[in-house]
Amino acid sequence: MHSAELRARARQQYLSGSTVAEVARQHGLPYPTVWHWCRDRPRPAVRGTALRCFRCRPGLDGPENPAAYAYLLGLYLGDGHLTTSARVPVLRIACSDAWPGLIELCAAAMRATLATSVQRVQQPGCVSVQSYGTHWPCLLPQHGPGKKHERPIVLAGWQREIVAAQPGHLLRGLFHSDGARFANPVRRDQRIYVYPRYMFTNRSADIMRLCQWALDLLGISWRMNRPDSLSVARRGAVAALDRHVGPKS
Repeated sequence: MHSAELRARARQQYLSGSTVAEVARQHGLPYPTVWHWCRDRPRPAVRGTALRCFRCRPGLDGPENPAAYAYLLGLYLGDGHLTTSARVPVLRIACSDAWPGLIELCAAAMRATLATSVQRVQQPGCVSVQSYGTHWPCLLPQHGPGKKHERPIVLAGWQREIVAAQPGHLLRGLFHSDGARFANPVRRDQRIYVYPRYMFTNRSADIMRLCQWALDLLGISWRMNRPDSLSVARRGAVAALDRHVGPKS
């Protein structure tokens, strides 16, 4: 018995332009089996979030709003969780009560990426911005059991292409979730000088490397204070990051 995922993938490739023979060869399947999956059934109606899932919908080769997707990906890697054990998967991102602007940005990114509706659930000290949708796992394949720092976090090839074109928006999501911009006082010659500085903290080495990669793409210098803490402190680097991230609101 072949899995529903394999059947759906084969049918998607056929609907995207591949022949039955090409799909059969790629997956090592008998030609009659693939023909039955792809041609001996009426095309199913597309409903709900399937209408906007660029990974499943024929003719969509990327997100409607790549910047919003990259930003949402950064928020998810920082403070997000995707639950797939329920009947309908639900994406939740925790946003501190101290930053109401961030709550609105998160909800807007969900709607711009996939969501038909977004809920805000008050928790102690934070708001859980959440959206139910069958196709969230398609767009966030990094989901899985356990904590992110205890399992590999690797971007799919198509995700790397989006991030490579939108590194500033990924960084914005990462720093808005697990980062901060603050004033760093430095004493020199009996005087105190205050310099702006960015910090990003995450226990996942893979997520930290993604942050470093995005900074390198923008030519922004950084250094590691600890294995789980990255600093952007040089004046030019802070100014450059300001253009992409800026303080939370």
